Amino acid sequence: MKILAVVFILIMFIIILTIIAIAQIQAAGIKIKDFWSFINANENLDRLYEFAKRYDKMSPQEQVIYLAEAERMFDAFDKIPKTVWEDEEDKYSDVLDTYKDIRIMRWNESQALVKKEEKESNNIIKKQMKDASKKGKTESKKSKGNSKKNRK
Repeated sequence: MKILAVVFILIMFIIILTIIAIAQIQAAGIKIKDFWSFINANENLDRLYEFAKRYDKMSPQEQVIYLAEAERMFDAFDKIPKTVWEDEEDKYSDVLDTYKDIRIMRWNESQALVKKEEKESNNIIKKQMKDASKKGKTESKKSKGNSKKNRK
């Protein structure tokens, strides 16, 4: 019977502590859902921080995954006051810097691809225009020859 009483007291104590923690989170103006996503994002921060150290060795697929995970983490951190996570600020900054570097690198690659495609399409257009002008000259010579035959 004493064990049952101790278990009951411990359960009540845990429930009271949980209610107090929820009340403090709400008093700080944070939604419980946002705080829970922050806790998950904080766990992801450690993994992303390790990836950030070796981002230049990532494959394009890993970079895309890194960018998506980092964006989710940034969203969760943005919903929480900075004072709550200021001791993780160094890791956050490193992850953010790597995020920016990857975005810039991928943007530069896409711009190079766009320029290459523009150059190729311009070459195709020039070739088509050149072919059309050659065809137009031969057709005009033929039509001049036909008009001379018609006059005779």
